Amino acid sequence: MSAKIRLQRHGSKKRPFYFIVVADSRAPRDGKFIQKLGTYNPLTVPATIQLDRQKALEWLNKGATPTDTVRRILSFKGVLYLKHLLRGVGLGLFDDAAAMEKFTKWSAEHEAQVKKRQEDAYRQKRARRAVPGRRPERRTEGDSGSEG
Repeated sequence: MSAKIRLQRHGSKKRPFYFIVVADSRAPRDGKFIQKLGTYNPLTVPATIQLDRQKALEWLNKGATPTDTVRRILSFKGVLYLKHLLRGVGLGLFDDAAAMEKFTKWSAEHEAQVKKRQEDAYRQKRARRAVPGRRPERRTEGDSGSEG
């Protein structure tokens, strides 16, 4: 049995919402799964991702292969970077404390970037609302619309 980490679609038509799950590669997309790792909502700006890093890391170490989209999500959340650092610890390149220090530094920088993106998106949304749209001029009863 080869396990895959993939997205399982939920939500209604044209309103996708996904569970990030570990499933047998032979199981259908929305079928039976082994374990749920988190959720992914692409409709929010930026997309909302909730993921259990520890479970995802365990499954990657067991040999589960993520799909392309899930690989991007794991990379975004830092799971693949953490796996990379822990492999360095295993090879003896640095100790566990140094790996965790590097990861917390990266995580803090990443969270600051995400927060900045959220604020920018919020500002742009408010700016679009603030710009008044062109409304057609109101005509009074005395105006016929064409003079001449």
